[in-house]
Amino acid sequence: MTSSKITKRYTFHPPEDYDDHIYEMLPFYLSFHQETINLVKSFPSSPKVWMDSGCGTASLVNKAIKEFPDTKFLLVDPSEGMLDQARKKLSSYPEERLEFLGACTTQECSQKLKEKPDVITAIQCHHYLSHEDRNKATSVCYNLLKEGGIYITFENIKPLTEEGFIIGKRYWSNFQLSHGRNEDEIKKLLERFNTDIFPITVDEHLKLMKETGFKIVELFWYSYMQAGFYGVK
Repeated sequence: MTSSKITKRYTFHPPEDYDDHIYEMLPFYLSFHQETINLVKSFPSSPKVWMDSGCGTASLVNKAIKEFPDTKFLLVDPSEGMLDQARKKLSSYPEERLEFLGACTTQECSQKLKEKPDVITAIQCHHYLSHEDRNKATSVCYNLLKEGGIYITFENIKPLTEEGFIIGKRYWSNFQLSHGRNEDEIKKLLERFNTDIFPITVDEHLKLMKETGFKIVELFWYSYMQAGFYGVK
């Protein structure tokens, strides 16, 4: 699959415009990154290796690399265009602190790593996956982690009831309207549910992570129709 096709599959906007638009679409998007960093800081020791799957333009890594000066970051994303933007954003950092693993999805990330990561993050990238591919992506993250490592993911979430889904979409629509998006843009985004975006419920997320093998599984953040989870191997 070419980079342009991959990018279209995963986002409305071209990589060079992604950062300007994501804040209009996702409530508290910056909090996803900061809460991830805060969570990693809550563990006894700083990670030696941190892998960010679905890294996008490297907004998370650009923040985390300042907070964790002794950590090496591995970056992977389905879109080569996103990785190009990530390279530009991180160009001021020493090469030894960064390694770009290439354009692939999490479930396709089968390459052997020199050292198992202490942390793997997947922020807003797995809700595009089918049930089978989501299971595979979660298993890949589990297998790549070192023992005791932490997996952190944020995803769009499916409400528990049909009524909750209707309210949730209206709630999310109102946020986007208040941040400058027009009704046509919002309609196109919400129409992607169950066609391009396949969210699952909080309970299904927790069940999947437990069945994958994580010994500790927790929900640690939830707002609108997005949630954050972590699992410890």
